[in-house]
Amino acid sequence: MPDPTIPVPRIAWRGDAAHTGTRLVPRETPIALTYNRATHAVMLATPADLHDFAIGFSLSEGIIETAADIIALDIVEVPDGIECRMDLANDRLDALTHRQRRLAGPSGCGLCGLDSLAAAIRPAPTVAPGRSFTQAMIHTAMQSMPAAQHLNTATHAVHAAAFWTPDHGLLALREDVGRHNALDKLAGTLARTATRTEDGLLLLSSRVSVEMVQKAATLGAPVIVAISAPTSLAIEVATQAGITLIGVARTDGFEAFTHLDRITGESARHVA
Repeated sequence: MPDPTIPVPRIAWRGDAAHTGTRLVPRETPIALTYNRATHAVMLATPADLHDFAIGFSLSEGIIETAADIIALDIVEVPDGIECRMDLANDRLDALTHRQRRLAGPSGCGLCGLDSLAAAIRPAPTVAPGRSFTQAMIHTAMQSMPAAQHLNTATHAVHAAAFWTPDHGLLALREDVGRHNALDKLAGTLARTATRTEDGLLLLSSRVSVEMVQKAATLGAPVIVAISAPTSLAIEVATQAGITLIGVARTDGFEAFTHLDRITGESARHVA
C-alpha cells in the first residue's frame, strides 16, 4: 500500500524571507468499496487502516450488522486507486440492495449520492444509557488525543476519531483526511475487537454534523466529545438518539448540548 503521507516541494515565507524545502502532506486516494464484486461506493480517503475503514463503513451504512457478516476482505491496489473487496454473507445482500448508494465524496463527504431528502436525516438508533463521566474525565480524554495523532503531527492536515474509557484510557484512534472516514475506521477497529462502547467517550477532532451523530448512534456510543461545535441538526438527532453531545472541548472546558445527566460533578449539579 502507498505511504499515507507524501513529501511535496514548497516555498515558505517567514517574515520577509523565503525558504525552499519540502512538506509532508496526507495522501488522498480513491478508495472503492466493493461487495461481491460490485462497486458500491468510491470515497476519497487516506490509504491507512483500510480493513477498519471497510468494516466501519459497512456498519455505518447498515450493510452489515457485525464484522462477521463480511466473510472475506481483501485490500487490493489497482491502477486508479485501491479497492476494498468484500464478500458478504447471503443474508446481508438484501440489506445492501435496500441501502444502495452511489457516492463520490470529496474527502469522505457523508451525504453525497443520497437519492432522497429523507435518507439524509434518517432516524438514528437509540443508544444504551451507559455510565456517567466527570468533567475531569472528559478533559483527560481529550488531552490524550494529540500524542496519538501521528499522521496529523506530520502533516497538520487530517482528522481523528478516538475511543477512551476511564479504566483503560485511549483504546483506539484512527486518522483520515475525511472526518467521516476517520470515524468509520474507528468503528471498524472497535467492531473487530468487540469493544464495548457503552462505557466510553467517542472523541472527535472535528465539528459534529448530523452524519457523525448517526454514525456514533450506529456504533452505540452514548457520549460524543468534539473539539468544535455541533450543527443544529446534529443536536436534534443526538437528542432523539439519547446521545450526550459535548462540543468546544478545549483546555479551558467544554460545552454540553444534550442529555446532560451523564455529566457528573459539583459544577454539573449547579448549572446557572
